[in-house]
Amino acid sequence: MGGQADRRAEHEQAAVTVDLVILTIRSDELHVLLIERGKEPFAGMPALPGGYVRIGEPLDDAARRELVEETGVDDHRLHLEQLRSYGDPQRDPRGRVVTVAYLALRPDLPVPKAGTDASAAAWIPVEEALAEADSLAFDHGLILQDALEKARTKLEYTTVATAFCVEPFTVSELRRVYEAVWGVALDPSNFRRKVTRAEDFLEATGERRTLDTGRPAALYRRGGAELLAPPLHRPEHASRGRLPAF
Repeated sequence: MGGQADRRAEHEQAAVTVDLVILTIRSDELHVLLIERGKEPFAGMPALPGGYVRIGEPLDDAARRELVEETGVDDHRLHLEQLRSYGDPQRDPRGRVVTVAYLALRPDLPVPKAGTDASAAAWIPVEEALAEADSLAFDHGLILQDALEKARTKLEYTTVATAFCVEPFTVSELRRVYEAVWGVALDPSNFRRKVTRAEDFLEATGERRTLDTGRPAALYRRGGAELLAPPLHRPEHASRGRLPAF
């Protein structure tokens, strides 16, 4: 019995939380949702929205609940996926806390409203947030950087860029998504050729939108593909790490 008790004592009890990196594009610039913590630890510091997982609660449900409780954003059309887990023993001064981070994408999300543990919530340009990554609560600076790199890579190999677009959209609007996320200007003609030739990436609606200048632009919706074939690789000088200044 004593040996069994000793073995149990070796296994530290850990709490589980979820943290969300929510990205949207506002005025052709990539933004991340940050809150101001209303409670200790790190009261008054910027942080990613998130919180504890309740007993019996699935992780995805916890992520969506925390999204509503801390920001007032209730949008089940969000592209939401697990990023990875973070379990450094020193990441939370309250004790051993393992967090499961989520990456969420959606076009032009509304102005958030803070609630529960958050005293404020706002969309922050990613470039600004990365410049202050070391000042984010917990290890949220690291989580943010990991999520951004994941989003940039997913744009190369999957069709997730359309999650930032309101359908129907133009190729130019899709190109601005890539430019905002990758932090680099792309050649319009080359981009159009690649995305329209990619297998089942875009589906033409047969309609056009009148623009202020030039010819009316063809409108598209997302096709059925989830993977890009062929991939759309980032230029060599595109963002890998911190976003460069435009």
